[in-house]
Amino acid sequence: MSSTLLDCVRRFADANADRFGVARTPIPGVCAIRATTPSELQYSISRPLVALILQGTKRVTIANKTFDFGAGESLLIAADVPNASQITRANFGVPYYSLVLDIDHAVTESLVLEMGIASAESGEPVQVDPTETEVADSALRLMRLLDRPSSVPLLQSQLIREMHYWLLAGRHGSIIRSLGVADSHANRIARAVAVIRSDYAQTLPVERLAGVAGMSNSSFHQHFRAITSLSPIQFQKQLRLIEARRMMISEGSALSNAAYAVGYESVPQFTREYGRMFGMPPARDVKETRNRLQAAA
Repeated sequence: MSSTLLDCVRRFADANADRFGVARTPIPGVCAIRATTPSELQYSISRPLVALILQGTKRVTIANKTFDFGAGESLLIAADVPNASQITRANFGVPYYSLVLDIDHAVTESLVLEMGIASAESGEPVQVDPTETEVADSALRLMRLLDRPSSVPLLQSQLIREMHYWLLAGRHGSIIRSLGVADSHANRIARAVAVIRSDYAQTLPVERLAGVAGMSNSSFHQHFRAITSLSPIQFQKQLRLIEARRMMISEGSALSNAAYAVGYESVPQFTREYGRMFGMPPARDVKETRNRLQAAA
């Protein structure tokens, strides 16, 4: 991978990273990540994305599979899947850097049609492979736009489109392709996932979600689990717990306020389920996480 891309990402991330190490660019869906120490476990339900690792190493666990990857490799997540991630190698002398691009469904769908490539249902939604030269080159030109802010509104769209093209044409293409097929199982489930993300604090009957996906209840359950690794109820529960944790750590919300805000009616139930997911009670987890963040600041 070109060291020039690392230089561009390093320069931007060093100047713009927030306290969590995230440097958001003015280009929608593109951000740089920087870390000077190995991180704690971070929990999220990722949207489809590709992460180009430029320096350091990272570990991501999804369901019962663990992926370790480092400089010169790319992680592709082609579905909304819950994961635990951790930067495993980083220090002040050699920080961790990566460039993250959200996969745009509309761009992918347009390219699949224009490229005339055969539709295919996605297999495993996560893949780690060496970063291809064409992807790195288009990423470099995208980052160079940031040195000329007036060029960003005029040129960002075509370079984002080019990156999607090379991803579809390369090693990752087979699992991205289903995101570009309007009636694929992946896109149908994505419509239901969008409802869960929007209304996660509400009770969501499976009939409603299956209807959004245009599937029978049984077919919906089958494909939802195959794509996300969870049942719809489990997905919603994890989303609630991850959001509650964010509210307590980042916003200082009280435990009970966070629990009720994400849809729990019982604080003891929230505490039990939180402990099962994160390995410790919420009050202890929040305190220890805040202490680690303060020590790293």
